[in-house]
Amino acid sequence: MYGLKKLIWSLCIAMGAGCATNVKYEDATKVETTTADFGSTDLQQIANKMVDSLLSFPAIVQTTNERSPVVFVETIKNKTLEHIDTESITDSIRTKILRSGKFRFVDMTKVNAAKKQFEFQNESGTVDQATAAAFGRHIGAEYMLYGNFASIVKKSDNVKDVYYKFTLNLMELETGIIEWADEKEIRKISERSLFGW
Repeated sequence: MYGLKKLIWSLCIAMGAGCATNVKYEDATKVETTTADFGSTDLQQIANKMVDSLLSFPAIVQTTNERSPVVFVETIKNKTLEHIDTESITDSIRTKILRSGKFRFVDMTKVNAAKKQFEFQNESGTVDQATAAAFGRHIGAEYMLYGNFASIVKKSDNVKDVYYKFTLNLMELETGIIEWADEKEIRKISERSLFGW
């Protein structure tokens, strides 16, 4: 039986489109357990945990009851062995926080693009200066959101054990004080299938 499945799989790979694939839509929040590698469920768990923790932390609750501080997000350091799009994680976290109305954000990844648009509006001679955006009016961020993503992977002949730890910090820029920090741990175990990991 194993030999037959392996033969069919090999033929499908060799023939490419010759083997039909069924595609269907699924709930994007449904638990995904295809492999032990980082996946959509992990991203959602991390984003939900971090946002809930931040917005319920007493010092943050007090600050955001009075005003909506401005934050910028620093790139999350990926210390895992996987190629993980950490920007996608921070995008989800930032979106959830922004939608809460408790914080406002500046996007440091778009500074150069914004600068080009300023230059076009103010120096090209083609834009009505009454409508041109003025230089030097950007709001400075009060806080920086940054963190690390690490993993430990252990394998035996038949089992793969993956431990992930995502850590996030909120630092007040002026004082350097970390006002909030939390981490999310995830552990996934997979057993070797017919076709490997």
